[in-house]
Amino acid sequence: MVFSTVLFLFRFLPLFFICYFLAPKRMRNLILFFGSLIFYAWGEPVYVVLMLFSTLSDYIHGLLIEKFKDKPAAKAFLTSSIIINLGLLGFFKYSGLGLPLPIGISFYTFQTMSYTIDVYRGEVKAQHNLLDFGVFVAMFPQLIAGPIVKYKTIADELQDRHATWDDMAAGAARFTVGLGKKVLLANNIGLLFTEISNVGKEQLTMTMAWMGILAYAFQIYFDFSGYSDMAIGLGRILGFHFPENFNYPYRAVSITDFWRRWHMTLSSWFKEYVYIPLGGNRRGLKRQLVNILIVWSLTGVWHGAGWNFLLWGMWFAFFLIMEKLFLGKLLSKAPKVVGWIYAMLVVLFGWCFFSLEQPDKIALFLKAMLGLGEASFISTETLYMFSNYWILFIVLGIGALAVKKSEKEKSFGWTMLENLFLAAVLLLSIANIVDASYNPFLYFRF
Repeated sequence: MVFSTVLFLFRFLPLFFICYFLAPKRMRNLILFFGSLIFYAWGEPVYVVLMLFSTLSDYIHGLLIEKFKDKPAAKAFLTSSIIINLGLLGFFKYSGLGLPLPIGISFYTFQTMSYTIDVYRGEVKAQHNLLDFGVFVAMFPQLIAGPIVKYKTIADELQDRHATWDDMAAGAARFTVGLGKKVLLANNIGLLFTEISNVGKEQLTMTMAWMGILAYAFQIYFDFSGYSDMAIGLGRILGFHFPENFNYPYRAVSITDFWRRWHMTLSSWFKEYVYIPLGGNRRGLKRQLVNILIVWSLTGVWHGAGWNFLLWGMWFAFFLIMEKLFLGKLLSKAPKVVGWIYAMLVVLFGWCFFSLEQPDKIALFLKAMLGLGEASFISTETLYMFSNYWILFIVLGIGALAVKKSEKEKSFGWTMLENLFLAAVLLLSIANIVDASYNPFLYFRF
């Protein structure tokens, strides 16, 4: 079930909210758990069993790790938990058997792994209530595409949370913004990328290739950040405070800066559970560079089994290493616009590896972007595409680069205008959902 559908917005969500908010507080976790299972099973009726197995496995492992704390058995149970989690993830993503990928497996696997690791480290106590732990794993707002929520972030809220009217209003506004990002922006610019990605080498001009990859850059940002906004908003309505996942990444002035802003919960997970345990930057520069290479190899593989994802990870690893060696110092002395242009060029070329997947398609786009393709610099078809989308590109650029006002800067008049704006976004989004047939969700495949 996808958030941006009539089924979710007008059937599942209203019915869930009625049951959830009319129920006594002691019953709300039960309703949230079973509601989440229905949400997941709607599209994955078989794989809900896999998610329940993963939940039960890590619940038991957490109890055993706590019971044998400071004994060799605790480490053995932690190792067992990691092997089971990575084994399931690896089997479905990389076995090559052609099995359908369980939706959200990459996200909930990392969440449950962080739980057992934190219990082993003594950073959290093991959860003894199976229902509360099940809610942590299966909670539908962030189940299928994050943000990746660590158990310690919401441990207290699993047992005692209060959703005030202000929380619910802020959550509803955040959800509406995310819905608009997804439906009005990502879906519409995605049509252009789909069209350009299917153009033959004789028609793919240099300007068309750049326009296509820029369209994809906007599509994946507004698609994924929009979904994160919806998840954070739904969580806020229910009384949960999920971590932020994006912070205007296309304002970045280096690749290091970009990955502090893009999919922040994934970057944080790899930093806390892979990079730092490997030694981080504490064992000298050479070891730090090796650690970066390892982390980005795993980041690429996490996204998929295709060689293009590994290449995408290596692409960013190369520039992160260069920034650690010398490039970072040069960028810090240069005007910010230089760093921004450099970062955006690296990111856009990186999206070629990520989005196209097939070697011939990647090569075609890279050649065209570098002016080495068979087509000319520009064509009448390119101009026609641009004439249809230039206004949308301006809106996308403003949305990706503009910074929202702080709460202190808002006046009453601005709040009223904001409410009118949100109402318009909601109505337009619903109209598009009802009418449109193009409604992909890019991160379902991860």
